[in-house]
Parts: sequence; structure tokens; C-alpha cells
Amino acid sequence: MQESKFKNYLLLHLIVFIWGFTAILGALITIDAIPLVWYRMLLAVLFIAIYFLWKKKSFKVDRAGLLKFFFTGVVIALHWVFFFKAIKVSNVSVALVTMSTGAFFTALIEPVFFKRKINSLEMFLGLLVIAGLYIIFNFESQYKVGIIYALIASFLGALFAVLNGLFIKKYTADTISFYQLFFGVVFITIYLLFTNSFSVSFFQIPASDWMYLIVLSSICTAYAFIASVQVMKYLSPYTVMLTINLEPIYAIVLALFIFGDKEQMSSTFYLGAFIVLFVVLLNGIIKNRSILKEKFQQKWNRKK
Repeated sequence: MQESKFKNYLLLHLIVFIWGFTAILGALITIDAIPLVWYRMLLAVLFIAIYFLWKKKSFKVDRAGLLKFFFTGVVIALHWVFFFKAIKVSNVSVALVTMSTGAFFTALIEPVFFKRKINSLEMFLGLLVIAGLYIIFNFESQYKVGIIYALIASFLGALFAVLNGLFIKKYTADTISFYQLFFGVVFITIYLLFTNSFSVSFFQIPASDWMYLIVLSSICTAYAFIASVQVMKYLSPYTVMLTINLEPIYAIVLALFIFGDKEQMSSTFYLGAFIVLFVVLLNGIIKNRSILKEKFQQKWNRKK
């Protein structure tokens, strides 16, 4: 049992590393953000469809579910568009540190859908994150557009995660993912048709970009999603949440090795980044301790 947990813990770190590598691929791929997301989602849909056929899983979903998945498919498509735009106009480090505001946005959005009070501690930690971002925004003015794009992406990502927290109670994770990716592709396709963006040049992609896109859609999207669902069966929410919060750190270190000078930032940036990432990790620790405490209290009450 312990050996199985250790293997899944290592697998979780690999998954988080892969998610961090998504940002690196976004910087390496030369095509613009919108075509990049279109190709990513289209290829990921094909890979997950193959997985469904291999596992002989049903594609059947009720009409209400399809409407929900259409809306969230649009949300995740826009999330990725703004995320990759942020990387294109700034760099990996700026985009990922700003994306760490997701926990703050979740603290604002979650009470609306789950009908609970706003947590004052979460709001306080959110304000600390904003303080860290203010330091970055104030002294790294050349990256302001990238920071704004990343903030929009972070808000959309938080909205997406909260809504999926509701959907997972009724639908399986792979079904949700398949239809959200499918409808995301449909949405971007409609946009590209209306803007007359489909042309010969749209489909003329360098061989290196094709290689990166296949890795992005298969390993970083389809595989990472399915594997992440699998490890959650063996590891505690505390372990999963805390490890996922390491994603920006993995990606920033990796970006420094790959892109070198382009990722070198001022000392002020690293001060702001430290505040943001420290608060994100602290939030994960506090939140999961409270979950464990609540579970212990429930068990204790049942014994009494």
C-alpha cells in the first residue's frame, strides 16, 4: 500500500511538471494564441475520443449536461487563449506568477455557486497576492499587457474549476473533459469562420510546431488529465493541492534553463513572485488542514 502511494506521489509530481511544461510549449510554438488553442483542443478531443473507444466508454450525455459543457467549453477556450497570449506578449515567469491569483478568484466565485459565506482568511491572503502583483506590475511596466491577459485567464480558470466542482457530482471526469474540449473547438471554429481566419497559411505550420502541438495535446492535455484523475484515488486532497501549487515554480525554473536571458527578471519581480507563490502555498496548507480537521471531527462525533 505504501509503495503504491509513493508511486502515485511521484506520478503526481510528473503530472504537475507536465502542466508546467504547457507554458514552455506555449512560448516555443510560433503560431498565435488562437490557432494554438484551436489545434490543442482539436487534437486533444481526438486523443480522448480514441481513449473512449479503446475503453468502450459511452459518449451519451443528457441535454442539460450538453448545455453546461458548451458554456464551460467556451470558458476554458477563452482561458487558454488569454493564457497563451500572456506568454506571447510577456514571458513564462510573468504569466505563471500572475496565474497564481486563481486561488483568490476562486475564493470570490465559489461562495456564489456553493452558497457559503466568503472566507475572511481567503480574502486576506488574496489581498497579499494582490500586493505581490502590485510590486511586479509597478516595476515591470513592459509586461503590463501580459499581466492583464494572465489575470483574465486566471479568473476564467477559477470560474471553470468552480463549475466543474458542481459537474463532477453528476458526470464522470473524462466525459466532462471530452465535451468541454469539443465545444471549445466548436466555439473557436465559429470565431475563425466569422473573422475569415481560415486560409492556406493557417494550416501551413512548421514541423517543429506540429511536434510541440502533438506533445501539448496528447501528453500535457489528454494524458495529464486522465492520470490526474487516477492519482486522486490514492492520495489525499492535501497532498494533491500542495503539489499542484508547485507548478509555477517548476515551470519558472525550467523556463530559466530553456530561455535563459529572456526569463531573467529584476530582483523586484522575484520579491513580488515570492510573495505570491508563498501565499499560494500557505493557502493550500491552511485549506487542507481545515479539511483534515473537519474530517477528524466528523469521525470523532460518529464514535461518540
